[in-house]
Amino acid sequence: MKNFKKLALMGLTAVMSLSLLTACGGGTTGNAETPVGNSETPAAENSETPAATGEFTTVEEGKLIMSTNAQFPPYEMVGDGEGYEGTGYEGIDVEIAYAIAQKLGLELVVDNMGFDASLQAVQTGKSDIVMAGVTVTDDRLEVMDFSDTYANGIQVVIVPEDSEITTIEDLDGKLIGCQMGTTGYIYCSDTPENGGYGEDAVIPYDDGAAAIQALLNGQVDCVVIDNAPAQEYVKANPGLKILDTEFANENYAIGFAKGNTALKDAVNNALSELIEDGTVQSIIDKYIPAEG
Repeated sequence: MKNFKKLALMGLTAVMSLSLLTACGGGTTGNAETPVGNSETPAAENSETPAATGEFTTVEEGKLIMSTNAQFPPYEMVGDGEGYEGTGYEGIDVEIAYAIAQKLGLELVVDNMGFDASLQAVQTGKSDIVMAGVTVTDDRLEVMDFSDTYANGIQVVIVPEDSEITTIEDLDGKLIGCQMGTTGYIYCSDTPENGGYGEDAVIPYDDGAAAIQALLNGQVDCVVIDNAPAQEYVKANPGLKILDTEFANENYAIGFAKGNTALKDAVNNALSELIEDGTVQSIIDKYIPAEG
């Protein structure tokens, strides 16, 4: 997802690290995918004075503007038709942000742009929050504030039980199967300079089941996938195992302008309630099922 911080691969804290070091992708109880930053133009600067909303302020009265990079499924992507609840977009981050906005009595507005631009938008007051599979890093903490973590994604490696692949380091020179668009795919297909193996080393599949079938058929040497479905695939397919070492582990949080404590506290309170009542987990489960 935009300059990735790979826990297992590079000893970082997972996903995305382009200018400010990023999210994956990727990823979550499940598949953290990391979007790659692009050069789209940032959201237009809002010249109006931020409007007071209760004890906190927002860029526009009655609205919660979320900057994002909608190229990071299943966290954010362009929606079919009007998208989720008319936002034009869908995904885990979009639905969680919508639920938060509802609790705060605000209308969610999703502003799609490049990943770096989405981080800059919140820092410069063009958006209220940034959600784009963003991970908390020391560099970002110097220029932004963050909510509590709302999702965690662990990527693992599945191999045949008799495979010569026993550690992450053994993936060099191997053919890797991944589900298209996931954190695992983005991490693995990245350049070696960024900790990946290059696009030629990765075979993308429409879903995890197809990748596992390719592994069983000997068409790939291993599969990198989210831990939750990985556990189910291994149970259902004798002869496969999961390496003990995690491929990547990432935590995602909501970004705010530095010092915007009132809004951060309000969002954290709403987020806490949504975690407590199971809403956040149900949203994650909707997009990252245990199987398939």
